[in-house]
Amino acid sequence: MEGIVPGLASECQLLVKEENTAAHLGSGDVSALATPEMIRLMEKASVAAVDPLLPEGHKTVGILVNVRHLAATPMGMEVRVRAELAEVDGRRLVFRVEAHDEVEKVGEGEHHRMIIDAERFGEKVSKKGSSHKFGPDFHHLQI
Repeated sequence: MEGIVPGLASECQLLVKEENTAAHLGSGDVSALATPEMIRLMEKASVAAVDPLLPEGHKTVGILVNVRHLAATPMGMEVRVRAELAEVDGRRLVFRVEAHDEVEKVGEGEHHRMIIDAERFGEKVSKKGSSHKFGPDFHHLQI
């Protein structure tokens, strides 16, 4: 896809509030930036780097996240995430992602996304949802 080339980058930031903490999201029992929230920001920055350049009717979806959460970011501190497109392999995009708070690097890794036809993707999701039935042996955890 034209214009989708290595080097594209985007950043986003967040002031860490209670709703962004591990204790609030259930990913731990501490009042610091939750790992899932850091990953969400990494995905958000990756989307912002390429999705506006895609042809009409196309989007990206996340397919792999491999990151390390290096240090805690307390409530009240800002965290900034940068995603840079490192590799384009057909429809698969590989991003290098980093997160920094006001003091240090707090996360780093790689995030892969796939370019999809949004209409076709929606049809597959709808078909799967309408045909899915849980069997009698299925047990689930309510979240």
